[in-house]
This record gives sequence, C-alpha cells and structure tokens, in this order.
Amino acid sequence: MGRDKVRKKGILRHWFQAAFFAVTNGYAVGFLQGKIYQGSTKALCVPGLNCYSCPGALGSCPIGALQAVLDSRSFTVSAYVMGFLMGFGALFGRLICGWMCPFGLVQDLLYKIPFVKKIKNLPGHRYLKHLRYVILALFVVILPSVVVDIVGMGKPWFCEYICPSGTLFGGIPLVAANPELQSATGGLFVWKVSLLVVTGVLSVISYRPFCKYVCPLGAIYGWFNPVALYRYTVDAGKCTQCGACQKVCRMDIKVWEKPNSVDCIRCGDCKNVCPEGAIVSTWEKRKEKSRKRGR
Repeated sequence: MGRDKVRKKGILRHWFQAAFFAVTNGYAVGFLQGKIYQGSTKALCVPGLNCYSCPGALGSCPIGALQAVLDSRSFTVSAYVMGFLMGFGALFGRLICGWMCPFGLVQDLLYKIPFVKKIKNLPGHRYLKHLRYVILALFVVILPSVVVDIVGMGKPWFCEYICPSGTLFGGIPLVAANPELQSATGGLFVWKVSLLVVTGVLSVISYRPFCKYVCPLGAIYGWFNPVALYRYTVDAGKCTQCGACQKVCRMDIKVWEKPNSVDCIRCGDCKNVCPEGAIVSTWEKRKEKSRKRGR
C-alpha cells in the first residue's frame, strides 16, 4: 500500500515539475526562432536552476543572477538576489529542488530508464557530497569576484564552465537554431556538452548526481531545510525506526535521525511509505490544528 502511494505521489510531483517548467519557460517563439526572451520579466528570478539563456525562459536563474552582480566592476551584492534566495529558502528549503527545478525533472526522468544495476550514491559519496559547497564558494562567488579582465569585469564561471542545465536548455537549443553559432562553437562547447552527457549517464545509474554533488543552488537551499516554514517532523512516539523511510529515500537519508537533512529534496516518499504515519510536514501539522480548532 505504501509503495503504491509513493508511485502515485511521484507521478503527481513529476506533473507539477513539468507544469512549472512550462510556465517559467513559456516563450515558445524563442525555441522556434533561436532567440532569448528579453521582456521585463527577465529581470526577475525563478526558484530553480533555470538558465537565462534558455530561449523559452521568462525569468532568470538565481545562481546566474548572483554571479552577474558579483562579477561587476563595482563588486556589489544585489539585495534582490540575496533576498530572493533567502526568502524562498526560508519558505521552502530544498522543496524547490524536488518540485520546481527543470534539471531536477530531467534527472528524475533519466533515472526511470532501466539499467542493469541502480545505485543510490556514487562511490565516494561521503566526500563527494561536500563538492557542491566547494563549487558554490569557488565558481559562484570567488572566481567571478576575483578573476577580472582589464576593465574589472569577471565571468560567470559556473554558468560558463560547469552548468549542464544551461547547456541542455540554453546552449544546445540556441546552437541548433543559429547557423552562425554552429560555426563559432569550439572547445568550450564540446566540454560543456561532454559534462552534460556524463551527468546524463550518471543520472541513469544513480539518483540525481548533479543535485547531490554539484548544484550550488541546492547547497544554498539546503542550509534552510532545518528552519524553513515547510519542513518535516518525526513523532518519536510513533516512529519504530523500522528503516522504511531510508530504504525508499533516494537521497539515502536516515529520516528518523535527520528529517531536515540538507540533502532532503522534499519529494515526500518517506512520508508516504511510513507505516506508522510518524513523518509529517509542518504545513500538515498546521492544517490539522486548524481543523481541530474548527470543530
């Protein structure tokens, strides 16, 4: 019964992810013409890793926006970008990763492809899971701020050299639709496509490797998991520590010990499979309290 509930809720989550992607990347003309949308909404960020250069993108990626202000000559930190990250982090934590990120959906779908042996984590997981913080510090903050050209401008290092989401949703569609870009592609584009291919192959074998080990946006949102308005609680009186939650959790979290782990993407599988109903969200608890008061 629990497994069936997990499957049904998983389908619902994927549909929500797809709908959110369609809404935030609704500029269909951009895909047809190979042009980037330049309307007024492009000044606003969207919660997930949604590339500015995606032809259909109606908003900007918060990581790209953060680099854009850090690599400016004045080395300013945008109150809007920081406030956006802190606001969404404080409300949802990594629920954004599980429900609103386009590249998260891509990895989810790739993991559904049959493979001879699926693994939850890559070898060296214990150490690799800290890599995303190194990437956040080095490629998002330090290099764009410190390595500058003759006029004092830096580069968006993460977007330019790493981000597979930008390659998939931005680079490849733009190059495919523009012959002049095709003739100008070189080693950097080959490097980015190679990273995307490696990430895709690993996503077939292991669940969300980019989210677990690389994504700087997930690293930021993860810090808010323990304090976010939406978080999980475990009823110690009901929990038997049977391990069903960790077994179903593809992020491999001991939920009864760390229900608000920085790795949790709030997919809800642990809640749905728990035989005792011991895992609940803060929103569900508030809803139950309101229902009781309304009696």
